[in-house]
Amino acid sequence: MVSTQPYGTAPVDLTPGSFEFSMHMCDLASFSPVPVDALNNGVGKLPALGYNTWNAYGCNIDEDLVLESAQLMVSLGLQAVGYEYVNIDDCYAEKNRSASGDIVADSVRFAHGMKNLTDQIHKLGFDSGWFTCGGYPGSFQNELRDATTFQDWGFDYLKFDNCAIPFDDIIREGMIGKYTRMSDALAQLSQSSGQPPFLFSLCQWGWEQVWLWGSTLGHSWRVTGDIAPEWDSLALIINFNSFITQATDFYGHNDMDMLQLGNGGLTFDEAKSHFTAWALMKSPLLIGTNLSAITLDILGILTNTEILAINQDPVVGKSISPFRWGINPDWTSNSTSPAQYYSGPSENGTVFMLLNTLNETSDMFFNLTESPWIRAGRQYSVRDLWTHTDNGTAVRNFTAVDVPPHGVVALLLNDAGDEPAGIFPPCAVWFNCAYENGTAAN
Repeated sequence: MVSTQPYGTAPVDLTPGSFEFSMHMCDLASFSPVPVDALNNGVGKLPALGYNTWNAYGCNIDEDLVLESAQLMVSLGLQAVGYEYVNIDDCYAEKNRSASGDIVADSVRFAHGMKNLTDQIHKLGFDSGWFTCGGYPGSFQNELRDATTFQDWGFDYLKFDNCAIPFDDIIREGMIGKYTRMSDALAQLSQSSGQPPFLFSLCQWGWEQVWLWGSTLGHSWRVTGDIAPEWDSLALIINFNSFITQATDFYGHNDMDMLQLGNGGLTFDEAKSHFTAWALMKSPLLIGTNLSAITLDILGILTNTEILAINQDPVVGKSISPFRWGINPDWTSNSTSPAQYYSGPSENGTVFMLLNTLNETSDMFFNLTESPWIRAGRQYSVRDLWTHTDNGTAVRNFTAVDVPPHGVVALLLNDAGDEPAGIFPPCAVWFNCAYENGTAAN
């Protein structure tokens, strides 16, 4: 039996952060994810939700723009659905340290000081965080000093880049050693000050298989190079991350980079696919567009509370993972055509993501038990997380009809009891299906 779902988009209910810093110090490694113990220090259990200035403004920032962005997060309803960080990304400091060796806020861009800015942001109910690959002072050999400065300024989220790497005979460390320096400094600062630890975001673009060790030092880690507001960039990142989803869990998350919704030439359906993949793969979700010019379509995507609920699931920390690649042989890496069929468990049911990587409208079909989270011999209720509708009951298989080019379908399936009696064939999957006496059912 086939349950068929017409593809569509229903209106989204719009009812109603972080400042980053870098260690001025980029080939992707082989796919071999091995989970390691996470840095469970009381912060960063769930993926970070917030705003980051870089994708929209680069270095063209000042205190007024940052505060305006925070205020818009409130007025647009973004804070109400969970976005809690406001991140300044680079270009916040003077080019030189003070005579005493401290980082100094740019006296023109941030004329009233960082503490004044973070106080105002915190009054809005946000958190604040840090970074610099823009040629501003980095933290090598100043890790504890700079962490203390950031804390004194009122920040609580630190993104640490990997630019301007010291010569080997100076640093005498590998990638893990470089990031251990700041991780240790943050732990020391929290212990000595009695303040909660920083949320620590590693940004070294997936070098040295960071998904194997990142969770021992921080709460998230970038897995690829920088994102661009175009489909090919999204496809590359989704493809790469699909092979290392096992690394994500509570307190440690593969970071697929900041969101590009509202930027560049993404179609509406590509923007939905972008947000869905990032959210269901449990990546941090950092908005990166000019909020004063945001469209209702993009705002509706960013405030889809059913998708956000999967990203922020308090019971299940794991990412969705592919169960079938679709147009490519399974377990084939293709940076322009990633896997199309994904599933994973959640607090409220089994999550499915169907990603149409084709340049044409397509029907997308799968057998329910292709997902390891589905029980054979059972039927399942179907909830569409984009149309916000209950779409009947699926028995054995499901077809999403007319999925647009580069479009997405996100579903939540729940056990609805035994499947109807007398269905033939007796097994949804024929391979090795047998009667009680051992006779093959085929």
